[in-house]
Amino acid sequence: MVRDQEAIERDIERAREALAETLDQLGTKASPKRLAENAKSSVRATLDRPAVKYSLIAAGALMVLLVMRKLFRRG
Repeated sequence: MVRDQEAIERDIERAREALAETLDQLGTKASPKRLAENAKSSVRATLDRPAVKYSLIAAGALMVLLVMRKLFRRG
């Protein structure tokens, strides 16, 4: 069976529309703003875990104590 020119043109147009939709979806997924928002949410979720939060607080307190110790030993 030989396809007529109109059927071929309709198929090409459908393929173009599908490709345009796919490219729009990829553009949305790969947008820098969206990637930054996803990274920010991931970091916040990690920092909200008690084990991570309290470990960072302890490390910060230790740093403060070490700096204070060094300052007072000079004087």
